[in-house]
Amino acid sequence: MAVPWSRLTKTSHILTKTSTHQQKILRMNGLSAIESCTRTEGATGTLFLEDHMLLFVIEGVYTVQFGTEVHTVHKHEMALIHKSITIQYEKSGEPNSDYVLNYMMFLLKDELINEFMKLADYTSALVVRIPASVSVHTIDDRLFSYLESLRPYFNEPERIRDGLVKVKLLELLFGIADRNDIFLSELSEIKRQERKSIKDVVDANITNPVTLHDLAYLSGRSLSSFKRDFKAVYNTSPLQWIRNRRLDKAKEMLIHSSLSVTEVCFSTGFENVSHFSKVFKLRFGIPPSTLKQPPKHG
Repeated sequence: MAVPWSRLTKTSHILTKTSTHQQKILRMNGLSAIESCTRTEGATGTLFLEDHMLLFVIEGVYTVQFGTEVHTVHKHEMALIHKSITIQYEKSGEPNSDYVLNYMMFLLKDELINEFMKLADYTSALVVRIPASVSVHTIDDRLFSYLESLRPYFNEPERIRDGLVKVKLLELLFGIADRNDIFLSELSEIKRQERKSIKDVVDANITNPVTLHDLAYLSGRSLSSFKRDFKAVYNTSPLQWIRNRRLDKAKEMLIHSSLSVTEVCFSTGFENVSHFSKVFKLRFGIPPSTLKQPPKHG
């Protein structure tokens, strides 16, 4: 089950053979930066991203899967990951470096990207590209040195003055864009696509346990605007339509997969097995457990 990361309150993960773990967070005025250092031979999990994310791998390997796309971020590489998606991750240290995994993450709100694009004034030189949900880029020596210069800020987060996190994130974006035109084009596409279509947001999150408030936020709308625009597209209320889509998907999984009722429940965006069974029976006339029972032979 995916969990939101933009608030940095919790993650869903499985750790194996992990000894020490240290995570430091800079958080101010809705802006967040994370440094994580651990020794691990493997960690996997799922993240639902409410904000765009920059991931920098300093030591180890971080693999990101979105749908059928798999992107591996190696040492001295970075990934730009768009918001409004759920990703699966696998991360580990390398055997030749004592399994040390060290990375930094920066969460980018649309407001910060907008401010950067306005300050940078690069738009006239940009080439429009088809946006990718996940893209991987190399970190050059200058950018790597900048990341290293941020470590003192992580060590004393309580001493950072108001607004400094924002300044450092803007400086980071300038540093990347100055050496990487492709990255700059990707940021431009993010800015251009702030208000996403109702259909794209709903389709991307149909099996995620997100609320209507979450969907409205991800689409760049207020809750009332989201409900109004949703009804204009689907001619029904979002709660009823989304629930029926999830139930249709659940029925298909129960019939064609080996997953249990509980596994199907959580895989299709429901968070309570009892409630799932109740609404499933209301829609299809039978409890979901019936579809997992072997057929009777006369």
